[in-house]
Amino acid sequence: MSKICRVFVVDDDPSARRGFARLLRAVGHDSREFASADEFLDVLEPDASGCVLLDLRMPGLSGEELVAELEARGVDLPIIVVTADDDPAARRKARTMKATAFFRKPVDGTALLDSITWALRSANSSGNHVAHESGDKP
Repeated sequence: MSKICRVFVVDDDPSARRGFARLLRAVGHDSREFASADEFLDVLEPDASGCVLLDLRMPGLSGEELVAELEARGVDLPIIVVTADDDPAARRKARTMKATAFFRKPVDGTALLDSITWALRSANSSGNHVAHESGDKP
């Protein structure tokens, strides 16, 4: 995608946040990093655009609880799940959250960038979130 995109990285792991930020900025995306769901929600504007890279397990609000709060606020951003937990329960959560992609850490950078592009194009063209994942369905 040639257009610069804003990507909100919500992950309690500082090294993961830094790694995602470096990758995103290297290709020209506007990366905003948050150590918790609460930190993200504190600054989120109702008309925010872009997508969210989201860990499932974090102290405080979980990724699943964050998505519920976004829905309650009427904020519709594509969600890409990045987690260390690649098990059936994590994949079910991603499906429930209507995540557009699911990745197990460590994440393949090229596949992640492709998913960001795909998620934003899908959301912009149809307003809907369609599942797309690395590997099997969640």
